[in-house]
Amino acid sequence: MGSHFHGNVHKELVLVSGRSHPQLAADIAKKLRISLLETSIYDFANGEIYVHFKESLRGCDVFVLESHTEPMNKWVMEQLIMVDALKRASAKSITVVCPFLGYSRQDKKHNGREPISARLIFDLFAAAGADRIMSIDLHSAQIQGFFDGPVDHLYAMPILTNYIKRRVDINDVVVVSPDAGRIRVAENWAERFGGCPLAFIHKTRDIFRPNVVKVGRVVGDVIGKDCVITDDLIDTGGTIAGAVKVLYETGAKSVIVAATHGILSAPARERLLECNVTEVVVTNTLPISQEKQFENLTVLSVAPLLAKAIEAVFEAGSVTSLIDDTNL
Repeated sequence: MGSHFHGNVHKELVLVSGRSHPQLAADIAKKLRISLLETSIYDFANGEIYVHFKESLRGCDVFVLESHTEPMNKWVMEQLIMVDALKRASAKSITVVCPFLGYSRQDKKHNGREPISARLIFDLFAAAGADRIMSIDLHSAQIQGFFDGPVDHLYAMPILTNYIKRRVDINDVVVVSPDAGRIRVAENWAERFGGCPLAFIHKTRDIFRPNVVKVGRVVGDVIGKDCVITDDLIDTGGTIAGAVKVLYETGAKSVIVAATHGILSAPARERLLECNVTEVVVTNTLPISQEKQFENLTVLSVAPLLAKAIEAVFEAGSVTSLIDDTNL
């Protein structure tokens, strides 16, 4: 455990982790120069989860890490149980760290009689005893308002753009939004590339086939350009693979796809291989198993970003300053 002295006040920073992403937890602990708290977690025969912390946590600032990969509901429940155990162990403060927050796509009602599941998840963490939530690239920024406490919304954009700048001709790059709804994010990316041009994929829907999106035409000049498609996540890869194909058909020289969260549910791997994408760049907010990986997939670490954010919260520093940190 990391100890810091502030005047006469002895503070302790504690990092605990569930079982969903042990490698990321170990990487963050290494960056913070602390050990992960020894924790006993196991499943009963009927699937119930049991948690026990091996040390006293009274008066500690505890950060509890779990990334909601599949089986998602299990890891959400495990994190809730860990928060409950921490509250009952008299932890001074409990920060829920979800590099990828499950259900964040369900942030509004599209039809009647639908849930707003993102709100429910925040309510559950509040009920369990969480004081603060930390996450990376939430599906929409406004869902921070679902939690009556601080929400540290971190961005992976500096990590991704710093890497991609070295992979493209900065004078020939075009940032592409996969749909009109993410233009604002694409504009932020374009600023990072020195104010480069923008394009977006105009999608049309087939009125005779419900729920089928036809990837339409490219709006913007991409002929002979290095295109960078930016999105918050890649799930089954259908939209992204379609966008890559239409960019090549329109005359793009190369296409790099950059996304924070590599969910990569089947058949994402096959789709991304078939569309001849130059490179797919994601971060390790979620664990990416061997069977999901492929030759032109690059995985960048968010451990430095999360370690700096945890340290900033612990030291009562500024988390906002990390948004523009180019040294991550």
